[in-house]
Amino acid sequence: MALNLQTLRTRALTAVVFVALMLTGLLWNHWSFLALFVMIHIGCWLEYFKLVGLIDARYRGISSLHRWGAILIGLGFMFWMTDQNFRIGNILLSEIGQWLILGALAGLLVFKLIKTRKPDWQIITYTVLGFLYIAMPWGLMMDLRGHFSNSFLAGKGWILPMIIIATIWINDTMAYLVGSLIGKTPFSSISPKKTWEGTVGGAILAVIAVSMAGYYYFHFDTKNMLLITSTAAIMGTAGDLLESKLKRMAGVKDSGQIMPGHGGFLDRFDSLLLATPYVWLVLNLFL
Repeated sequence: MALNLQTLRTRALTAVVFVALMLTGLLWNHWSFLALFVMIHIGCWLEYFKLVGLIDARYRGISSLHRWGAILIGLGFMFWMTDQNFRIGNILLSEIGQWLILGALAGLLVFKLIKTRKPDWQIITYTVLGFLYIAMPWGLMMDLRGHFSNSFLAGKGWILPMIIIATIWINDTMAYLVGSLIGKTPFSSISPKKTWEGTVGGAILAVIAVSMAGYYYFHFDTKNMLLITSTAAIMGTAGDLLESKLKRMAGVKDSGQIMPGHGGFLDRFDSLLLATPYVWLVLNLFL
């Protein structure tokens, strides 16, 4: 795979804006963190509706109430997973999240019962899978920021999401560069441009770079860092392949056009969608 300088230049320029927005949301405060992932959550859902509609034409016919009901349930889950720092007056955002989930679910159920007595379980399954694919990871991202901020992160809850994101960014960049320069062996028929050399090289470089940064700058345990970064790199690659499979089934090149050279929300965050729940699981099981 030859190195395309024009493609690299376009990706680099748009990535500057993207990185600036991401860092602002991640580092400013806990509300900016939430606002960032609420925006990403909504963008991913809208693109998911489009992709599944291209795969199964019946899904294009779902109502606006169905679409926004699913989005609201996802937002409710995100709010529910926030910690004690998220308050509106004396009310915890997590409590608002619970009521939002219940209200949106009740509204959808009443609407479905009125509209039809025989639900289309295939359509319902698509939406449930969408919740697991999109809403659950962003809810767990909120939990990662809050739940571990009082443990080995010593009050710096933003560091853990940053570790996951940095691992994925470096993995993607290094896999692209290594694969462009020395890649020869195809990695998967799902994503023909990926090579084993780029995939393995990118993962190794990402794990080493982020683990060393965590050790030297934040004095994190090396084994913990290797566990987190390895999980993020491996599952991030799997997430990229999963979204590529969805796009191939839908017959499109990109899930959207939010970023020139990078595609849409799902294109940009596909790796994070799968890496986040697995890192969350590893942390809860082993750390």
